[in-house]
Amino acid sequence: MIKGFKDFLMRGNVVDLAVAVVIGTAFAKVVEAFVTVIMDLIGKVGGKPNFSSINPGGVHIGAFLTQLVAFVIVAAAVYFIVVVPMNHLAERRKAGVEPESEAPSEEVILLTEIRDSLRAR
Repeated sequence: MIKGFKDFLMRGNVVDLAVAVVIGTAFAKVVEAFVTVIMDLIGKVGGKPNFSSINPGGVHIGAFLTQLVAFVIVAAAVYFIVVVPMNHLAERRKAGVEPESEAPSEEVILLTEIRDSLRAR
């Protein structure tokens, strides 16, 4: 049972997911700080970065507007900081811009020698 649990934890998907959660949490703090900066700039231009006091006709839509603006800022930050660079990287990879190694690695050479040795037997 312990061996199965160890195999589960060492599976690539679990480790990749754990790394993604940690990186995502750290990135969320960066984006949150960015939203604070943008909201402060909106406050300097518009007078108030918090719209919670907006109550047209007695309907409290100010909190919704504040969160909506924050969401748009987060979406823009994620798009321009993560999605656009990853798309450019994918295009470069697809075009073959990445340099390929000219000589095989030591492991490949060793495995080739082992294969050739086994074939000779």
